[in-house]
Amino acid sequence: PEDTIILPDMAPDEVDFEAELVIVIKRTAKNIPENEVSDYILGYTCANDVSARDCQRKIDKQWARAKSFDTFCPLGPCIETELNPDDCNIKSVLNNKVMQDSNTGDMIFKTKELVSYISKSMTLLPGTVILTGTPEGVGFARKPPVFLKEGDTIEIEIEGIGLLRNRVSREY
Repeated sequence: PEDTIILPDMAPDEVDFEAELVIVIKRTAKNIPENEVSDYILGYTCANDVSARDCQRKIDKQWARAKSFDTFCPLGPCIETELNPDDCNIKSVLNNKVMQDSNTGDMIFKTKELVSYISKSMTLLPGTVILTGTPEGVGFARKPPVFLKEGDTIEIEIEGIGLLRNRVSREY
């Protein structure tokens, strides 16, 4: 949870942060009705769904690559098993400035709805993580845009889970 996020040489200039609640699956799940989803959830944690926006928008327009560089998508600090995932404050803080501040209750889809829906199209294996989406306030949507830079500290905090803190460095 305290690992460094490395800005990739290929796309170092528009690396963005996204505070997200993560659902961790505990047993194989396929075609799960919403009322049974709790039986398949191990717990919840924090994620920073780091994105190289220059890949998404300019370089090759590959969303998968933009989110898949080494060190992107740090998780932690723990897996919380006793949590109401649909009513938690969630925020991101960049260098002591609050960037995102919301509640998971404001998300478009509830956690049970997401797991049930996803399990209809793919088998969810133990250890699968599902990122639930990010609230407003990400860097690229700001005026002017705010992106991660070498030396930054980005924190993702979810009430009831804890704090995920990462420093940012360049690839050398």
